[in-house]
Amino acid sequence: MLNEKLEQAFNDQINAEFYSEYLYLSMAAYFERINLQGFKNWMNVQIQEEHAHAMGLFNYVHERNAKVTLQQIAQPKNDWESTLELFEDVYKHEQYITSKINELISIAEEVNDRAAVIFLDWYVKEQVEEESNVSNILKTLKLICNDNNCLYMFDKELASRVYTAPEIN
Repeated sequence: MLNEKLEQAFNDQINAEFYSEYLYLSMAAYFERINLQGFKNWMNVQIQEEHAHAMGLFNYVHERNAKVTLQQIAQPKNDWESTLELFEDVYKHEQYITSKINELISIAEEVNDRAAVIFLDWYVKEQVEEESNVSNILKTLKLICNDNNCLYMFDKELASRVYTAPEIN
């Protein structure tokens, strides 16, 4: 059984992960509107990943005989001035999620729940990968600036991303 404080923190994290899915769905809709199908594909893969992250936490809470309490999901932003601005928002969001995972681990450590700390280790590693991937996209977007030919080529590159289901402990 999870400690009550830790159970609430897990439920908050589940909400944050579902919000991430919702945010990336909004971003995919934006890319559909401006006809960047490769960027839309990248977001669609991200949507699936965020759903898997939320469900991993969801299943873990049940596995620990605790209660999942779903919360309201906030409305995400719907418009951006540019692809660069959008990915700056993605990077900030992933940093926020990293901070939320770190808070969750701190609570698990505070209540001396080693099983939760071990389980959350996968999420820590995943966040390092998430931030790195987004950082690399940002670097590329900054390099190409407003060159539409380069943006078109980068869009084609992002179209090749394929979802691979994670193996969450």
